[in-house]
Amino acid sequence: MTKAHWKIGELANRTGVSVRTLHHYDEIGLLSPSHRTESGHRLYGREEVVRLQQILSLRQMGLSLADIGEMLTRRHSDALRVIEQQIARLRQQIATQQELCARLEAIASRYDSASAEEFIQAIEVMTMFEKYYTKEQLETLRQRAATIGDARIREVEQEWPKLIAEVRAEMQRGTDPKDPRMQALAKRWMELVHEFTGGDAGITQSLRNLYANEPEVGAERALDSEIFGYVKKALA
Repeated sequence: MTKAHWKIGELANRTGVSVRTLHHYDEIGLLSPSHRTESGHRLYGREEVVRLQQILSLRQMGLSLADIGEMLTRRHSDALRVIEQQIARLRQQIATQQELCARLEAIASRYDSASAEEFIQAIEVMTMFEKYYTKEQLETLRQRAATIGDARIREVEQEWPKLIAEVRAEMQRGTDPKDPRMQALAKRWMELVHEFTGGDAGITQSLRNLYANEPEVGAERALDSEIFGYVKKALA
């Protein structure tokens, strides 16, 4: 049977959030247990657990506790959007780390013969990511990459060139973006993007800015404004 209520120690053990932190949230009115046992012990219910998840998500996004308190007074749809934004941020950070990982793996595979230029390019990618992504976004990407694992990351890296080539072939044939085949390719395109961004709107925008302002990044994957526009029409 699913547990419906938790004492403060139980919730701390399950979530990894310290008892001290939970007490602090209670003291400032950010998160207070709303149930009691017959003996008077205060209990956290589903509503408080959901609120705790929102608080942690917003903290990862860099918001202060005061800002979080204000945001959580808004309606339910805003709270749900917090989850969606966190998912998107995770996916985008994954893609960023995949790009850097591929470069470093190439260097590692022939470390002794790798040129200084290759190391410089890897450094450029590292600093470029810091330019377009916040520290919180980069950390989320790192965590996401660790969760997915190297095997899946390599699979995605191998799939992207094939998918891009298929999309370009359809574009060169003059295939209508609404054609079922192109629709299927566009759907897969977005699935891979979402696996990287996690559906986080902020990370998605950072990714767009990266490709828009650093054309050499897209060039490495045979991506350009024309193919982006074609996929966009299919998605529309």
